[in-house]
Amino acid sequence: MKQPLAIQAVRQPPAAITHYMRPGLLQLHTLPPLALYIHLPWCLQKCPYCDFNSHGLQRADQRLPLPEKEYLQALLADLEAALPLIWGRPIYSVFMGGGTPSLFSPDAIAELVAALRARLPLLPGCEITLEANPGTFERARFAAFAQAGVTRLSVGVQSFNDEALHAIGRVHTAAQARAALEEAARHFPTFNLDLMYALPGQTLHALQDDLAQALAFAPPHLSIYHLTIEPNTVFAKQPPPHLPDDDTAYAMLDAITEATAQAGLQRYEVSAYARPGHACVHNRNYWEFGDYLGIGAGAHSKLSFAHRIMRQVRLRDPQRYMQGALAGQALAQEHEVPHANLAFEYMLGALRLRHGFALADFTARTGLNTTSIEATLQQAEAKGWIERTLHHVQPTEQGFDFLSDLQALFLPA
Repeated sequence: MKQPLAIQAVRQPPAAITHYMRPGLLQLHTLPPLALYIHLPWCLQKCPYCDFNSHGLQRADQRLPLPEKEYLQALLADLEAALPLIWGRPIYSVFMGGGTPSLFSPDAIAELVAALRARLPLLPGCEITLEANPGTFERARFAAFAQAGVTRLSVGVQSFNDEALHAIGRVHTAAQARAALEEAARHFPTFNLDLMYALPGQTLHALQDDLAQALAFAPPHLSIYHLTIEPNTVFAKQPPPHLPDDDTAYAMLDAITEATAQAGLQRYEVSAYARPGHACVHNRNYWEFGDYLGIGAGAHSKLSFAHRIMRQVRLRDPQRYMQGALAGQALAQEHEVPHANLAFEYMLGALRLRHGFALADFTARTGLNTTSIEATLQQAEAKGWIERTLHHVQPTEQGFDFLSDLQALFLPA
């Protein structure tokens, strides 16, 4: 039987906690739901479009070892140092993202989940998601992740076309993607399938073929993202040829909306489609301005206190993070969300949701009176971007189409 991981973190002094609890202008009468995000930063090979904090293990003709044990020790040291900030708060969901978390062994994931349960009050039925790459797929591996305590798998398929996968630098094949999805459906009560569209050289017909293959697996949840060229990526320096034009991309989105609706999937968020009861608890918490503690290299946190809302970022480099976490110094930066930014930060998430938000929730999560956004709501309504009642606001179809412009209305002056 494995020995539990030893923790050698230097605990934060009590004075650090009182710093967050001191009086301030904000008045939050209740705290929002709290989720836990765990960043596992390594992948087999970094994709040229990826701007996440991920680090490829493949170097020329050799593969670097995964520092599995050392990283788990650092994660738990990081968590223990942060526990005083979240004492007594239940955890609604856990999300292990990356990188490619499925590179970690099922034994390591089981040990991590057990350690979380020993330290945190996870709610009954707590959603525990693990991101998986079909390139790391082994038939017994997915079953072992389920036995380890993972309740939801998110499979990064992106496309069922081998040429498209090669064009965006993915390390798996279409056949591996299909095999991985078969195993995900067999071992998990719910799972997510990730697709991308507007890929290099992709036609509308090719996108429709990807969609048909994806929907054939009857995924409970489908996430579909437009390929975007992000700064500081390989694609930003060397743009791929033959990207679809805007008209084609809009036609693809129309095809996605139509096909998913016919398959019984509801578009509950700009890029997310789900069957009833299968919306992602973790991601909805993000969009609803809930709290989340992020541990792991480069992980972000949003934590609410009675008089302020804090954002934190962990050290980004995995080696520096592991050293810092074991010394009780995992944070790279933190700041209090300025009062003037609260409405905009709330709208960045809430307006992504098809059902929108209750005005009472806006006040509960931000501490702001709804009169502070009344003029902006009137402006958005006049443009046809939202519809509202006395108690509720939601984006219209046109608002979804002009989402960035709608959100920008709430930027501080």
